[in-house]
Amino acid sequence: MVKFVTRLAWRRKRRPRKNTPKIPKGVIHIQASFNNTIVTVTDVRGRVIYWSSAGTCRFKGPRKGTPFAAQTIAKDAIRIAMDQGMQRAKVLIKGPGRGRDAALRAICRSGIILNFVRDVTPMPHNGCRPPKKRRK
Repeated sequence: MVKFVTRLAWRRKRRPRKNTPKIPKGVIHIQASFNNTIVTVTDVRGRVIYWSSAGTCRFKGPRKGTPFAAQTIAKDAIRIAMDQGMQRAKVLIKGPGRGRDAALRAICRSGIILNFVRDVTPMPHNGCRPPKKRRK
C-alpha cells in the first residue's frame, strides 16, 4: 500500500504579531550575484524585518539568477514590508548580477517612496597580490 504524503507549503503565510510596531522608514538591501538574488528589508537601525531569495520563491537551478526571479523576490519582500507600515525606503544595491535592475524596477512600482538609491558594490583599490611567475 502506497502512502501519499502532502507537501508542506514552501513559505507559510505569516500572521502579523499583535503588538508589532509600525515601521514607516526602512532600508532595502539587494544583493545580486550571477547565481542568485537576495532582497533584505531592514529598519533604519539595521534590524531585519524580512528577507527573500530565489530559493524561497521556488526557483531552482539556473533560473535563480534571472531578472524575473529577482522581480518576484522583490515583490514578495516589499509586500511584507508594506503590511508593516513601510512608506519610505533607501535602496542599497550590491553585486554584478542580472537581477539588480529588475528588483529595483519592482520596488519602484510597488508604491514605496525611495529616498535614494546607492550602489555599494565592493571595488578593490589595488586588489590581491598576483601569484608569482611560472618557472620554465
